[in-house]
Amino acid sequence: MALCSPQLQKFLSNKICGGNYGCNKSSKKSNIIVKGGEGRRLCSAIAIDAPASIASVSGIRWGSVKLQGAREEMEDDAVIIQSDELHGFSYAAVFDGHAGFSSVRFLREELYRECVAALQGGKLLSGKDLKAVEKALQDAFESVDAKLLKWLEESGGEDESGATATATFIREDMLFISHVGDSCVALSRSGKAEVLTDSHRPYGNKQSSLQEIRRIREAGGWIVNGRICGDISVSRAFGDIRFKTKKNEMVKKGVKEGRWSEKFASRLVLTGDFVTASPDVYQVALGADAEFVVLASDGLWDYMSSSDAISFIRNQLRKHGDVQMASEALAQMSLDRGSQDNISIIIADLRRTDWQNLPLQKENVGLELVQAVATVSLVSLGIWMSTLLSS
Repeated sequence: MALCSPQLQKFLSNKICGGNYGCNKSSKKSNIIVKGGEGRRLCSAIAIDAPASIASVSGIRWGSVKLQGAREEMEDDAVIIQSDELHGFSYAAVFDGHAGFSSVRFLREELYRECVAALQGGKLLSGKDLKAVEKALQDAFESVDAKLLKWLEESGGEDESGATATATFIREDMLFISHVGDSCVALSRSGKAEVLTDSHRPYGNKQSSLQEIRRIREAGGWIVNGRICGDISVSRAFGDIRFKTKKNEMVKKGVKEGRWSEKFASRLVLTGDFVTASPDVYQVALGADAEFVVLASDGLWDYMSSSDAISFIRNQLRKHGDVQMASEALAQMSLDRGSQDNISIIIADLRRTDWQNLPLQKENVGLELVQAVATVSLVSLGIWMSTLLSS
């Protein structure tokens, strides 16, 4: 384990299912080999929360970390599943919840099961029909969302939680991504960062953002300061019942609370869901230049660019070769850069690179100089203002 700051040690989760925690010990389809655990096999469908470095039967090495940060509640989750039924693929997913953890808890197991069933037990992943894989994953996501909405409604209708989800199926030569929300997947190709997903957020000038804004408005929704109905900042997610099956109730509640006028509400024509769980699906070939894949929630990406994250991970692996230590160090770096959010990170090292003989990448001296000057300027400004106030 890497040496962590007290804050990281406080919130770092290292729970691995085993023993008497409800595992089906007779199952062979969900067996997991844990590196460093003396060949111990785990059989939980949800196999990994934040493990020590784990090597799959395909040779991929995994690192994973979940960090609460300064938030009052931990609403992120990260899951890795290595199963015999996936035709050589492993499953890794990051969930980022909001308004509670219950939607994430539902997705932890249900999304994997539904995806595997739609993928014909993983058989479609080994074929060459991307359209079939895309349709299967889209159907799985939408089916799970329908089940979640029904569960939320049956639970009394007071639970308004939701969750983004970025799920991947990865083998040494191929990666499939099914994605809703604002987490991100990045790939290191010979040290160069390649961002593989677009964030589903209703603001900005990117084509993906403009498409989300148009879809929301066509459904009868509106956007205030980059938030749907002035509330939520992601436009695709599971759950969020108030923006789907309970839109009319949400509008009436807004009038009652004085968030908008009755006249404004009377003009609304609600024709569709403001938030949707329809995923973007990607297929990415992992050639000889592919080094590792990093999947993380926005608690990392809002404070670190993909190129910075890739460079940081490469230098960590160059120093010690331990992908778990690299995951923890990356989480710590996001804290050092000011992240207050929950953070979940998964790194899949494809084991193609001889990290011990790889030269360290040069740090961006110019960027560091600019940051140092900015810091000194802020400190000087603070001192000057304190002097004025005390005089």
